Amino acid sequence: MKTFFVTFLVTSSLIAADVASQVKSELPSLVALYKELHANPELSLHEVETAARIAKELRDVGLEVTEKVGGHGIVGVLKNGDGPVILVRTDLDALPVKEQTGAPYASTKVVKDDLGREVNVMHACGHDIHMASFIGTARVLAKKRDQWKGTVVMIGQHAEERVLGARLMLRAGLFSKFPKPDKAIALHCASDMAHGQVGIVEGYALANVDSVEIIVKGVGGHGSMPHLCKDPIVLASQIVLALQTIVSREVRPGDPAVVTIGSIHGGTKSNIISDEVRLQLTLRSYKTETRKHLIESIKRIVKAQAESANMPADKMPEVVVSDDQAPALYNQPELCAEVRRHIGAAIGAENVIPREPVMGAEDFAEYGLTKEKVPLCMFWLGTQAPEVVAEAKKKGNTLPSLHSPFFKPVPEPTLETGVKAMVSAALGLLQGK
Repeated sequence: MKTFFVTFLVTSSLIAADVASQVKSELPSLVALYKELHANPELSLHEVETAARIAKELRDVGLEVTEKVGGHGIVGVLKNGDGPVILVRTDLDALPVKEQTGAPYASTKVVKDDLGREVNVMHACGHDIHMASFIGTARVLAKKRDQWKGTVVMIGQHAEERVLGARLMLRAGLFSKFPKPDKAIALHCASDMAHGQVGIVEGYALANVDSVEIIVKGVGGHGSMPHLCKDPIVLASQIVLALQTIVSREVRPGDPAVVTIGSIHGGTKSNIISDEVRLQLTLRSYKTETRKHLIESIKRIVKAQAESANMPADKMPEVVVSDDQAPALYNQPELCAEVRRHIGAAIGAENVIPREPVMGAEDFAEYGLTKEKVPLCMFWLGTQAPEVVAEAKKKGNTLPSLHSPFFKPVPEPTLETGVKAMVSAALGLLQGK
């Protein structure tokens, strides 16, 4: 056993050195690709040029590429004999955010959204880093085919920010028309971690997300005659307060859950009692049963509050749960342990750090929820200068978060770590070590 462990360490070190050398040679062109993608972002479901650019890069390194899978999705397949099938995924889309980083390659792009409104567009969630790391991974794996056997399926997924792309690609036959993966891996930028580091969360890593709209109805009239009206603003206010008891008094302590009312709109003038108020909520959870409980509790509380206000049957509030739901991401612990070991051999075990789960959402989770039950691992990639992170922690400051107009990764070291980490993880899984 000792001989095997020493042999594993020596082999891993040699492979890591070889990968590091190859990544170094690819880095200048990957940084250029990152800046090109950053300056030319596209919104969800509009990733026409981005998808074409990524497809070209995959073809250039020898992958068999299929475009327009479920929309603007891309599938690249690299076969290299018999062996495991590993899925590597990136996302393609950007956000309607006006960039304020001051970078020389900053996005100045303005487009029309789905509602015809002019909006600025920015890669404020790091998908440009994801894509450049993804292409670097494809290049290195294609050049190192003598070190692995099996199949790599590389997914360029559209509409992640709308939590739609994974579902659309799966419905279009991702796991039936292309090789079915044995395991799937992905990376995601972290705004509060130093470049050179990778963070891994075992188990639940990201949350279920549900969007809910509550339409509170009333009987409008003159503000001086409230006794002749049914005031939906008062009722909506009571509903807002009552909903705060769900997490504090109905969810088991230690079971993470969030109920946030992010928008409330009603009324037009101070002396008019309106006839409608609309509330918009976001719900976050990890467990399926908790997700179900949150929704059922909201419906119960809304109905009870309306009944206590003596609302007539035809004026009862409506609770509308959106179909655009994101499932919780569960990182399989066994796969995480493998990924941690392989990445640690490449960048140093001390640079692979544990992370806490967060209540954000990611539709990468969808790939693990089909009948195939593919094990998943998404790891976090540090993007900031170590001294900046250390100073922020020392002073108790918060760095610009993902989705912030000020989020600005440090490109070269971030990409170097991203490619080394992803290539090392993929190689290790393909070799079955």
